[in-house]
Amino acid sequence: MNTKNIFLLFVITVLLSACGKKITKAPIDDIIRDIPSGRVFTVILYDMDVQGSIFNDYFHQYKIIEEIDSIPEERITEWLEVGEDYFTEHQNDMGMEIAHRGEDGKLEKKVAPPGYNRYVGNSHYGHWNSNGIWAFYGQYMFMSSMLNMGRYPVQRGYYDDYRTNYYGSGRAYYGPTTGGRSYYGTGSAYAGSYKPNSSWSSNTSSFKQRVGDRTTRSSSRYGGTSSRSRGGGSGK
Repeated sequence: MNTKNIFLLFVITVLLSACGKKITKAPIDDIIRDIPSGRVFTVILYDMDVQGSIFNDYFHQYKIIEEIDSIPEERITEWLEVGEDYFTEHQNDMGMEIAHRGEDGKLEKKVAPPGYNRYVGNSHYGHWNSNGIWAFYGQYMFMSSMLNMGRYPVQRGYYDDYRTNYYGSGRAYYGPTTGGRSYYGTGSAYAGSYKPNSSWSSNTSSFKQRVGDRTTRSSSRYGGTSSRSRGGGSGK
């Protein structure tokens, strides 16, 4: 085979590779597997990003809230690679809960505002105050910061709307929309406050419009280690 044919074969191979999708196992399955059975937890999509200018790699970072000795603790994972399909599936879900397991041991992978499936509305952790705002009891006050409810409180109407019209339906609830922005999810003010240094949180452009404009970054950004915080803190 001459040099010209070798080059053409190489080009064809590259083009065929570009047409196919890279298969990457969703790291959420490994996260769930590594949490002790029976332990109550919530997984929140903390941040997301795309790396590469020609061939894209997709990354998620998660906040995991685990109840250890009945005390919720949080930790932030390192950057974890995900497949394009999974990334696209959750492109609107930054700051949202994507999986949880309750005391009944039931595992659910449902998109919901953080805390709505476990803590909000649970009289063990707090109550609805006279203004119809969810308020944690004193011993769980740190959870207001953990779930960013201090700046973006949960109103009773939001929670009731979720439980009545969305819970169990398979549809994600992003709260009311004001000024063209939803209360929760990617591009919301909540997500922007939750992870203010994320380039995704403050940009409401669609994933398909943005992904081609990403420039290659240093791979060292994705070489961090997970961190843990007990009773509040930023976890990072």
